[in-house]
Amino acid sequence: MNTDLDDPRLTAVGLLAEAYTGLMNRLAAQFEEHRLSPVEFEVLMRLARSPGNHLRMTDLAGQTTLSTSGVTRVVDRMERSGLVRREACPSDRRSSYAVITDEGMRRLTEVLPGHLELVQRWYVGLLPEARLAQLLDSLRTIRDAVNPCATAGSTEPALPA
Repeated sequence: MNTDLDDPRLTAVGLLAEAYTGLMNRLAAQFEEHRLSPVEFEVLMRLARSPGNHLRMTDLAGQTTLSTSGVTRVVDRMERSGLVRREACPSDRRSSYAVITDEGMRRLTEVLPGHLELVQRWYVGLLPEARLAQLLDSLRTIRDAVNPCATAGSTEPALPA
């Protein structure tokens, strides 16, 4: 078996993993200061940036790094903390929505300034605008290929004709 340990594909995956891990480590301490886990922050962001500030639980799972059972556990915990609530889906009794609460929005608003400062310092601010635009375009291309559910529920469904 011929293995080329200098294969640029290995370098590409390794650099992505190293960059992601380093960035998440820098952000994690700030989340802890606000009594949020990284996944709770991700859930609040996804809900706050979605139409109506809500997502079906299955769509929330598709947009995060969680399984559907993982989303259920996180939403249960966040519901007990008053950050989100569940609402029944009027068109599908088997589905429910996770909805960000006023407390969840308050907490997110409290975290965002420091979060954005760290993102600027350790991510977007390291690249000139043109390179950042290329990077974001490349990341969307890869994301759409490997995680096509990542934007599920992020737009309002079309109304029936």
